Amino acid sequence: MKSLVFLSLLLAVLSTAPPDDRLITRNGSISFYSKAPLENIEANTKTAVSVLDKKTGQLEFSVLIKSFTFEKALMQEHFNENYLESDRFPKSTFKGKIEDLSKVNFDKDGKYTVVVTGELFIHGETKSLVTPATITIHSGTATATTEFNISLSDYKIKIPSLVKDKISNSVKIVVNLEYGNQAEQLQIKN
Repeated sequence: MKSLVFLSLLLAVLSTAPPDDRLITRNGSISFYSKAPLENIEANTKTAVSVLDKKTGQLEFSVLIKSFTFEKALMQEHFNENYLESDRFPKSTFKGKIEDLSKVNFDKDGKYTVVVTGELFIHGETKSLVTPATITIHSGTATATTEFNISLSDYKIKIPSLVKDKISNSVKIVVNLEYGNQAEQLQIKN
């Protein structure tokens, strides 16, 4: 399944940009955190797939919901079965673009603050997202990072009434994507 997600994302971008213009990762890190009176909720994954087109600023990432790991197995089970319904909604995606791409020089080491806009799909719902992000170039490697908050209710993620006052509706999401170029990724795969 992970390979299918990666392949579909890769094919979508491969058809539009020359190989040197695409940056790819198959091990992006995404974590989320929610502070709540009952219990803090925290999980992460290092299997997000992402493609960034350096010329157009087009950016996409996809992550399988079941790839998120929790410290407590029971919390992970409830997350997948009751909250995110990962059998029904197996992945989350973001499709968007870096709005101020001209600020980024992919050939020069540095940190570049940009604005990313797009559509975030979670739990069968798509919402617009505008967030600041940082693109860091170091020794030819690009890393994109951002953090933003979402509301569970915006994505129709239901909290059982029994614990409604003890679980926060707000979740902080942190994304960290370290890219290689397409040629490097294809060599690794072969």
